[in-house]
Amino acid sequence: MELEPLYKVKVTCHYCENEFETSRVRPSLKRPYRTDSDFCAYYKQENPDFYVVRICPSCGFASTENSSANLNEMQRKAFIEQIGNRWVKRDYSGARNLEQALATYKLGLLCAQVIQEKDRVVAGLLHHIAWLYRYMEDQTQEHRFLEFSLEAYIKVFEREGTGGNEAKLLYLLGELNRRVGKFHEAVQWFGRVIHDKRITDAAMIRASREQWALLREQMISGKMELPQEMLEADKEAAKRSPL
Repeated sequence: MELEPLYKVKVTCHYCENEFETSRVRPSLKRPYRTDSDFCAYYKQENPDFYVVRICPSCGFASTENSSANLNEMQRKAFIEQIGNRWVKRDYSGARNLEQALATYKLGLLCAQVIQEKDRVVAGLLHHIAWLYRYMEDQTQEHRFLEFSLEAYIKVFEREGTGGNEAKLLYLLGELNRRVGKFHEAVQWFGRVIHDKRITDAAMIRASREQWALLREQMISGKMELPQEMLEADKEAAKRSPL
């Protein structure tokens, strides 16, 4: 007998403390059949990313597992005035289609912005919204939200500085710049991952080298002038070549 892909968990609302149910995808089914270079994943069955945002049906407060659990008085006041007082009760506890998932992310983003949530949470929500538009093949909106998420991830880097996951963040800044057409900036971020001796994340170093090479091809085919970093890397490669 095949298991249902979804199961329900109970969550306590960060605002009104109401206990409600929300769905998750079974861990055994969280295996994507492919993943894009900015970590957007594709699944044959239910997409776990559709269920990241939990929405309280009572007050409308939307959060993720990474959201701040305790709201101060200023945050509570901002939420109820700008969102809670206008909330029309809806239930997102069951299966979600693409449009419903997008609605939950947009409410999650609105809540995060209103309460001035951590930059990393806001950046993740913006990036996920870009992925949802990618699934919809809406390139205009995808590009728009990739730019928003790029700005937010830059804030994360500037405010949080170096952390345990720095290599992945640096790589992502390079890849998002590449995807929105900011090629010179992309080269600089990829270069930091490749050349910084303190970075030991082999997977991110390899990914940065691959995207650097792809970026170089894109720039050459577009008849764009290669940045100095790339020209110097080409010279170094030529020196090492036995030919």
